[in-house]
Amino acid sequence: MRRRLITSTLAVVLVVIAVFGVSLVLVETRTISSSAQESVDSEALRLVSIVDSRLIGGEPVNPDILAEQSGAKRYALIEIPGRAPIEIGERPTGSVIRGTAQGERNEAVTVEESRSSVTREVGRSLLIIGAVALLAVIAAVLLAVRQANRLGSPLTDLAETAERLGSGDPRPRHKRYGVPELDRVADVLDASAERIARMLTAERRLAADASHQLRTPLTALSMRLEEITVTDDLETVKEEASIALAQVERLTDVVERLLTNSRDPRIGSAVTFDLDEVVKQQLEEWRPAYRSVGRAIVGSGRQGMRAVGTPGAVAQVLAALIENSLMHGGGTVAVRTRAAGNQAVVEVTDEGPGVPADLGARIFERTISGRNSTGIGLAVARDLAEADGGRLELLQQHPPVFALFLSRVARSRKGQLRKDEPPTVR
Repeated sequence: MRRRLITSTLAVVLVVIAVFGVSLVLVETRTISSSAQESVDSEALRLVSIVDSRLIGGEPVNPDILAEQSGAKRYALIEIPGRAPIEIGERPTGSVIRGTAQGERNEAVTVEESRSSVTREVGRSLLIIGAVALLAVIAAVLLAVRQANRLGSPLTDLAETAERLGSGDPRPRHKRYGVPELDRVADVLDASAERIARMLTAERRLAADASHQLRTPLTALSMRLEEITVTDDLETVKEEASIALAQVERLTDVVERLLTNSRDPRIGSAVTFDLDEVVKQQLEEWRPAYRSVGRAIVGSGRQGMRAVGTPGAVAQVLAALIENSLMHGGGTVAVRTRAAGNQAVVEVTDEGPGVPADLGARIFERTISGRNSTGIGLAVARDLAEADGGRLELLQQHPPVFALFLSRVARSRKGQLRKDEPPTVR
């Protein structure tokens, strides 16, 4: 592109120089020739007037006097009737410019000048015109190079930006070039880079969330299948198979929820559900894992509460809290349910050392972990809680108390469901 721009600019300049240069040369040559002719004619008239005045005054007419009075520098021939011709200067050879004049006493004056002087003058003019044309060409080339660099460098940068986007580096450059069209392209590329960055971030987050949320159900499912493989009791096999099928259904629900959130996080499927069933299911699912490490998990608190949310999401939040206590806590883990105004609260606590003081509220941030773990479990749990209109908080650091708050739906005396009924302790 640089070569084409320079070539096209130079071609335009050369055409302009050719058109106007030739015209200027023709005009200048004609002007110089006309000026030389006018000068010769003027000198002839001056000489004839001097000769007339001397003849009228009876003064002598000779070459020295005429040359002195007229200041003539060209060849002149004065012809006076009845006298010998008088010559002034040296007669030029070759082509000449001739000017003549006639006096009152019929004397004739002829002035001649060699055309070589006109040719030399025209040559000097052509030299000046050529120098100006050369300067114009040089200036045009420099300007074309500058414009080519001004346009070529941004295009190279934009090509590099597009190549980086294609190679998976979506960082916007925010670089502008002062050319509206190129700046528009840069704006579009930067906007595309930001969209690609958001998409890649969402994809990575989905992959991380999926791996974390699917790990627990798959682990529990594998434990149930192991129980089936080591037992010969048909009733135990049926019981474990039923639990495994329930876990497969929950696993399917987790996958569907992840896919739904990846398409549109605002889409929710909150319903009214029995909170006791979700808590009981989590206790049964995690009890073998705690038993295998010599620890216990127990449930307590208010029974018969109903909450608004997504049962699968609530189960995932509780699973994240219970797994967190299993990995980082100690002693017995207690899952307590209670009512707080128009909210149902599920607390998970253990007898371990608690949350370090330097973490505090940052415990719910991604990549924040007290030990060598992924650091996304509690962050995902908080996102799931907020997606259902609830919230997940750390109520106490030592010993650790995590609480899940959900909107509560209480049962009236007639068996109908009512929201925001004042809590009653059983």
